[in-house]
This record gives sequence, structure tokens and C-alpha cells, in this order.
Amino acid sequence: MAMISAHRCGAGSDLDLENTRAALDRALTLDVDYVEFDVQRLGDGTFVLFHDDFVELDGRRVPMVDLTFEQFSGMADHFMRYDDVLAALKGVKHAHIDLKFVSPESAYGNPESTYEVAAAKQALEILGAGQFIITTLEDQSVRAVRDWADTAGLDLLVGLSLGRDTAEMSIVEAVRTRLSEFFPGARIRGSRANLVVCHQRIARYTVARFARRRGLPLLVWTVDEPEALAYWLAPDAAWLVTTNYPERAIGLVKAA
Repeated sequence: MAMISAHRCGAGSDLDLENTRAALDRALTLDVDYVEFDVQRLGDGTFVLFHDDFVELDGRRVPMVDLTFEQFSGMADHFMRYDDVLAALKGVKHAHIDLKFVSPESAYGNPESTYEVAAAKQALEILGAGQFIITTLEDQSVRAVRDWADTAGLDLLVGLSLGRDTAEMSIVEAVRTRLSEFFPGARIRGSRANLVVCHQRIARYTVARFARRRGLPLLVWTVDEPEALAYWLAPDAAWLVTTNYPERAIGLVKAA
């Protein structure tokens, strides 16, 4: 059966718990294989657990890149540094690191200079090889980490995530994006992704077959309903399933 990843530290339906220490502490006690969390980069270079690229402050959106860690952490005491989370996971669970930032375009000519590789190096230093995977929506981010990993001789799984939110795109851009996700061959080859990461609906249509044909592991997100969990946790359906409700997934695995 597929392995289980606790989405945003397994916060469930409580949005205030996403990527927080309280959720992480609970996830560490569960029989999950991976703990998933979102990583942003602040303007002072600090990596933190947070999903969006902005925070709401006095009724306005403030970009994460405009904040220092002192300013960011002052907004709520449950915000966590990336290195603290890695240290908590060490020797306990595998880390599923979902990068939510990109580097300056000029950095991608030298993977070592990208922010994505800096985050990967930090995970390698704290957790060790084979203890984490990296996922991202950005093709160039996948390519940078894969190229660095190859140069360093690391067997690191780096996944291109398919299922981008198209709500704010033009119709033409949204259609183009979805087609590139339903038929991801060119993007997988271009990014050199060695892990296919996909929203469950898109995976059911085409991507699961694509991954199987090419012998690539498939990570499916975010699967919460019992019927969908049973489908994706079944043998040979997926390699890893990310869910907001890991206890629900664990119960299905134990009952199988």
C-alpha cells in the first residue's frame, strides 16, 4: 500500500493549526511515513513554515520577502523556523518539504546559488540523505535541485507538482496550464523531476498512468475523503498519499 504524508503537519480542518508546532508535535506521534510542510523564504534569508507568499497586516497584504524573521515571528508565536522543524523530525519521520518560493531568475544559471538548493542543503545537513523529499510547482526549481543533487552524488527525490490554482489566470493561460498538467511529459523531462506530484483529480484522469508507464513514483495530494483514500492507498495506486487527516488514512491501512 501507499505510504502516508501528513499534509501541513496534519492540521486537519483547523486552518490555524497548519504548519504549526502544535500540529507537528501531534504528527510526530502518528504512524505516518512523512510529515509535509510548506516553506517560504523571508527577506532576511530565513526559511519559515508558511503557505502563502504574503501575510495580512493592518488590512493590507505584506509580501514575505519584505519581512525579517523578527517581524514575522512577532505576528504569532506559533510560526516556526524551517531548521527547527527539520531538527524535530530528525530520526523520527521523513520530511516532505514543499517549497513555496523561487529565486531571482539570474540564479538558475548556477543551481548552487539558488534559494531552493540552500533549503535542500539545510535539510541534507540536519536530516541526512534519504530522509526527505522536495516538491514544488515550479519547473525551474525542480531542475535546480535535481542538477545540484546529481553534482553532489545524491539520490534525492524532487517532484514537480501538477495542479496549480488557475483562478487568477486568463482563460488562455488556465487552459494552457491544465493541458501541461494532464499531459506532463515535456515538463517532467525539462525539469528532470524524478517524482510525479499531482492533485488527485488530475492523477485519476491521466497522470497516474503516465507515472506508471515511466516507472516514476507518484505522490497524490490532498486526499481526505474515505473513498478517495481507499482508492489511492490501494496497492500499486500511488507511492505516497498526502492527507489532512492522517488518522483516517492510518485506520484504512490497518483495516485492509
